[in-house]
Amino acid sequence: MPNCCDGKMTSCSKRKGAPRTSWKKPSMEEAKKVGLFDAHCHPTDIMSATSRISEMNAEALTVMSTRAQDQDLVLETAKQYPIPDNNTQANEDKRNNYIVPSFGWHPWFTYQIFDDRGGQDEVDATQHYRDVLTPEPDKAFLKTLPKPRKLSSFLHETEMRLQEFPLAVIGEIGLDRSFRVPHGDFKSEDDSEVTSRDMTAKTGGPNEGEYTPGSREGRPLSPYHVKLEHQKVILKAQLELAAKHNRAVSVHSVATHGAVFDLLQSLWKGHEKPSKSAKKKQNKDAANTPLESDYHSVEGAKPLYPPRICMHSYSGPADALKQFLGARVPADIFFSFSELINFGSHNSEKAVEVIKAVPDEQILIESDLHCAGERMDKLLEDVLTRVCEIKDWSLPGGAEQLKKNWHRFIFGVAPEE
Repeated sequence: MPNCCDGKMTSCSKRKGAPRTSWKKPSMEEAKKVGLFDAHCHPTDIMSATSRISEMNAEALTVMSTRAQDQDLVLETAKQYPIPDNNTQANEDKRNNYIVPSFGWHPWFTYQIFDDRGGQDEVDATQHYRDVLTPEPDKAFLKTLPKPRKLSSFLHETEMRLQEFPLAVIGEIGLDRSFRVPHGDFKSEDDSEVTSRDMTAKTGGPNEGEYTPGSREGRPLSPYHVKLEHQKVILKAQLELAAKHNRAVSVHSVATHGAVFDLLQSLWKGHEKPSKSAKKKQNKDAANTPLESDYHSVEGAKPLYPPRICMHSYSGPADALKQFLGARVPADIFFSFSELINFGSHNSEKAVEVIKAVPDEQILIESDLHCAGERMDKLLEDVLTRVCEIKDWSLPGGAEQLKKNWHRFIFGVAPEE
């Protein structure tokens, strides 16, 4: 069994679709000096490997949380690898690896939350799951599901974490039409509950430690999907929380790019950037009367949308970019790409076309890996190489551009600004 987590030269690093690297080693070394910035990853899925973060080539990791079990793990790991005080400037003297924590509830797990904000203090679990899952689950499946959590409680807990970490992101959040809920708790031979199971096949070897519970954990998938309308409720609540605290968000979207855009558009309605004709009219107006469509001039109105949005491992077609890149979109929208998701054998051609179409200042790279260490570094180097080849950038030049983009996404300002 190859060890996919430590990045050793095994079949994992020779996977199908790996980039044909035309760069010379010195060029990658120069790119590393500039700094590599992972826009989306999950190292707290294997906590025993988080000690490797200090040894990685990547300067910064944007670490996602997704479910009940990893919120505090991300928080504690962020304390171990804090953001440097000079976070908006390049640190040329000494590089300290750090992470930016991200707190959010992934669409895969939204069925575990019920919306109590209308005053409903408790909910019948069986009825809740029948309401939010499709097709209607059978009784045996329902018995395996956890007690639903209150949305208001999760939002309050997240708000406390955001206050503790003023630069934290909200993520991973989003919508997913394809995912099916895994079967519930496993039963051992004596019918007792098993809270975790051997994840050797996923982590690459027993030496990688126990996989953080709560995710799929190797379980077979059921036929049940989370209804999109319920996912939207949970997503909208988190987007509004990001707006309240002026935070960036990392968005998961599978076969839902139109639905994600429609939801975002409903939040920024009335705050769109002015059209060209409106700008001309405003310039001619001697009194400089504020336009209602001008984000910056709606008197007394606070925007209800996140200021910066990353479409993580963006999988939509190039044509779908047009709506996100519209001239009147008031938020800064970035598109992140990973070797694991975007450059599989069936995705590569589409990813190339999309990357060509994304403006240089709106592109990010990510590993989307569950384990810190050499392989996470290798995946970042691979996708950096891909993007630079597609964009016709040198490796150091591409690394510099991506560094600026990541700083703008996280901090709202590029290093030199």
